[in-house]
Amino acid sequence: MDGKTKAIVAHITLIGWIIALVLNSQEKDEFASYYIRQLLGLYLLGLILSLIPLIGWVLSIVVFVFWIMSLIGSIQGEKKETPIVGKYFQDWFKSL
Repeated sequence: MDGKTKAIVAHITLIGWIIALVLNSQEKDEFASYYIRQLLGLYLLGLILSLIPLIGWVLSIVVFVFWIMSLIGSIQGEKKETPIVGKYFQDWFKSL
């Protein structure tokens, strides 16, 4: 499976992310790793924000928009960093 396919699979729920992570651990691909790190950050950010009443729920919509932007980037085969937080996700999760 190529890196672009793994990156797209990673966007399909948490289970897809886990599948992409396992497949990528067997045969590393930098493109797939990039989106695996981005999505882990987005999933964690969405989870944390969803626990905050009202404001967190509104900000969760922003996280969803970031997820859509990430999905479009992976489909186009381009490394599109998540606005504001993407560089931190790449740094924090660089071991993936």
